[in-house]
Amino acid sequence: MQISPAGCNPWRTLVTIPDAMVSSRCAVLPHPAGVAPRRRQHLPAQAFWGTERRRRRRLVSFEAPPRCHKMYVPGFGEGSPEKKAAISLLNFFNYLAVRIVLAQLESYNREAYVELKEFTSRNSVNDADSFCKNLIRESPRHKALAMRILEVRSAYMKNDFEWDNLKKLSFKMVDEANIKLMRDYVLETSHIEDDE
Repeated sequence: MQISPAGCNPWRTLVTIPDAMVSSRCAVLPHPAGVAPRRRQHLPAQAFWGTERRRRRRLVSFEAPPRCHKMYVPGFGEGSPEKKAAISLLNFFNYLAVRIVLAQLESYNREAYVELKEFTSRNSVNDADSFCKNLIRESPRHKALAMRILEVRSAYMKNDFEWDNLKKLSFKMVDEANIKLMRDYVLETSHIEDDE
């Protein structure tokens, strides 16, 4: 907590409190290596004044800040599991865009189809950014193909991909896989006990 004078009037003295202490949502603490400073909320210093008795009463009745209901996932550094999933989806959408553009070119521009097919055989489609970066720098013709791939992946992601269906399928697949694994384990362990 930091007190900064805002003139001579004590009623104008402001106390700076980080958002992590004020917010009723989950507290996200900045990384020790340094992250851009967050917006701070200013409260008058009088909010913290009072008699010793009031302070003791305030400390006794102090409630812990609400805990975040989300699980902590270690090992993601500066990112998050959602960011890792977004990167994987970016690579997947790039792969789909290349497939779509190849299918389109095969029917009306055989020469461009052969060039793109040959380029994909030399360069991995698994890393979307490096693939497009290399394709843009290959030649002016390849640059036009790269621009087409960028347009297609953006349009497919925004207009054609069924995000709600992805969520439903993900929930369903995880639940079914968990049930199957637990069922197999129970059958396996009950079979072992029957043999004994």
